[in-house]
Amino acid sequence: MLRRNFLAASAAAALPSSAVSRSHSVGHTDVDRLRESLKALTALDDHRGGHGSLEGAALAGADQALGQVDRTISDSVQRRLYSLAADYTATAGFSCIDDRRLDSAERHFEAALRLVGLGNDHVTAMRAFNCLSMVGYQRGSPSATLSAARAAQESRATRRDPLLASLGHARAAIAHSTAGDRQTALRCLGHARDALGRADSRERPAWTDFYGSAELFALSAVVHQHLAESAESESASHRALAGIPAQFRRNRASATARLALAQLGQGEVEQATATATGVYTLMGADPLPPRLRTLLGDFHRGLITLAPGAAATREWTDRIHARGETPWR
Repeated sequence: MLRRNFLAASAAAALPSSAVSRSHSVGHTDVDRLRESLKALTALDDHRGGHGSLEGAALAGADQALGQVDRTISDSVQRRLYSLAADYTATAGFSCIDDRRLDSAERHFEAALRLVGLGNDHVTAMRAFNCLSMVGYQRGSPSATLSAARAAQESRATRRDPLLASLGHARAAIAHSTAGDRQTALRCLGHARDALGRADSRERPAWTDFYGSAELFALSAVVHQHLAESAESESASHRALAGIPAQFRRNRASATARLALAQLGQGEVEQATATATGVYTLMGADPLPPRLRTLLGDFHRGLITLAPGAAATREWTDRIHARGETPWR
């Protein structure tokens, strides 16, 4: 029932007739309705992860927002519509990251950055650069990862909002850790913690709801994993899972996969396989987003390299074959 409700919400967001009538000029109330539909898509992403239907609904929302620009004479409403279109487009890009369609993701974020200038939307600009750093990370390009992370870190939005500053520092920490720069990575994590401690409860776009102390622990686990600090990565993963709210199911599954990798890095084969199996339990009947499947692929390869003949390895392999899963592909 929950899955059907989320899918229905995403379909509703793509219906042009659901937000504004063609018979009146567009105002702030109409923009508010369009933004509510974006919140529904964000909730779908948090629960299931990125997929083609979500991308399509987000792009339809962006088109819907842009289609209203000429129906208002208010500069402030026009700016909000351009900002909303940028946010919808960035949501489509983030869905593509989860779906590991990186060329499409990059195109969407470039389009979002063009729109943020028209909407004077520094927050969505920061989001786009933050996500472009994720694209570089998935491509295995430390330079692209770091360049985009620096752009996010230095954006005007991070200077105005400590929570966004914290996220920017955390993304930079991952970028430096992929390049093997331990000292700078850990310093960035320290800055992220300090900034988060100064964050207030101001109103922010729905896409920022995932970020807080628990998600910072999850990102810290990634940093420690890159620095070959498995015990620290395990500790951070446990603290992440203790705090990530249940509605962020995809993020909980990712943190669980990271925990399994950290346990495997310490030779805890049986515990690691039990933890990795929990990813499937969390995601239920929904297919794993390809980004999550890639993490489990890393786990699978590490497991068969470390303990190819162990009973836990055989049980893991049998279990995923029985599910028809090939997480490493």
